[in-house]
Amino acid sequence: MARTLEFYFDYGSPYSYLADTQVEAIARRAGATLQRKPMLLGGVFKATGNASPMTVALKSRWSAFDMPMWARHYGVPFNRNPHFPVNTLALMRGAAAAEIDGVFETYHPAMYRAMWVDGRNLNDIEEVAAVLTAAGLDARKFGQRIQDQDVKDRLKSTTDEAVERGVFGAPTMFVGDMMFFGNDRLPFVELALKGELK
Repeated sequence: MARTLEFYFDYGSPYSYLADTQVEAIARRAGATLQRKPMLLGGVFKATGNASPMTVALKSRWSAFDMPMWARHYGVPFNRNPHFPVNTLALMRGAAAAEIDGVFETYHPAMYRAMWVDGRNLNDIEEVAAVLTAAGLDARKFGQRIQDQDVKDRLKSTTDEAVERGVFGAPTMFVGDMMFFGNDRLPFVELALKGELK
């Protein structure tokens, strides 16, 4: 039976970006379906009492070494965003809108590249608009869509769903009822998708 890899993420999570660069290939090798699920990490933190590792000085210092190491391991570009932390509410609503409107495959890589490769200031709505325009998307339409109730409801529903399933951070992946947290769990995700994790 074909399995599904459910991938909960937020553009503000650098480890979600790193994992995202790998999940398509993992799903392909395992003959599985990949389902990306944009959630609001701030909402997850609030609901679970968790906090960003970047708010803990020692974790932040360690991550400054760890994240580039993973990027080198994966062979992918990565730069710490000088404007971090970024309030990702508009970005994640944008992802929900992109899913609903059928342009997620264009929106998604543009946001991750802008955040974790190009170091764009995505706190600035004009900068976000420039990223969207460069990707061939209608920035004005997105500005309107992220205020629409169906978009707000979609993001809230996925975030609530994540919390109900035990998610406390990002990236979090599910294969059936098995939950995996962190990009370093990807080898186990692949085994689970192949039915080889006992």
